[in-house]
Amino acid sequence: MAQENNGSQEKELEKELEKEIPEAPEAENEERKDEGDGEKQDSRKDRKEKKKIEALEKEIKDLTDKIAKEKDDYVRLMAEFDNFRRRTSQEKLDLVKVAAEETIKGLLPVLDDCERAMEALSKSDDNPAAKEGTELIFSKLTGYLQSKGLSKIEAMGAEFDTDLHEAVAQFPVQEEDRKGKVYDVVQTGYTLNGKVVRFAKVVVGI
Repeated sequence: MAQENNGSQEKELEKELEKEIPEAPEAENEERKDEGDGEKQDSRKDRKEKKKIEALEKEIKDLTDKIAKEKDDYVRLMAEFDNFRRRTSQEKLDLVKVAAEETIKGLLPVLDDCERAMEALSKSDDNPAAKEGTELIFSKLTGYLQSKGLSKIEAMGAEFDTDLHEAVAQFPVQEEDRKGKVYDVVQTGYTLNGKVVRFAKVVVGI
């Protein structure tokens, strides 16, 4: 009886072992499945990080392009402002010059009157005080205008030059060396800083 019991126990143990043996491949399959799921999760994570990096790189590029455009616009704006400032300064300077030129041109008839008055007084011995006073006024006026750039055109005896002289008459002369030259000055001419503001009106010898 004991032997029979031992035999039946051995058979039961064998059956239990047979049941446990097939379960091993299933466990391995579960481990492989877990590993596969882990790899898939890692792959998905890598793709997400890659997309995130690509999005950040695109954002950086867009910001870089935007900064470059704004910098270019700023440089252009500064150049335009600098040109505007220079142009405005030049216009103001030109306006001052024109105003000064017009003022000085308006004083030229006064110089003419002073010259005529001094010429008349030089031919008269009457009232020397008036002569002295007129010379003083004329001297101060010419000195001030010369300090502003006014210069007298020395025309008497000079070669006739259309850039400086305006011929109002011609006069026949015998001397060959006086032909084509200024014979007489009817009205004095002036330049202001090298620019003719009034031509000298002259008589030309022919």
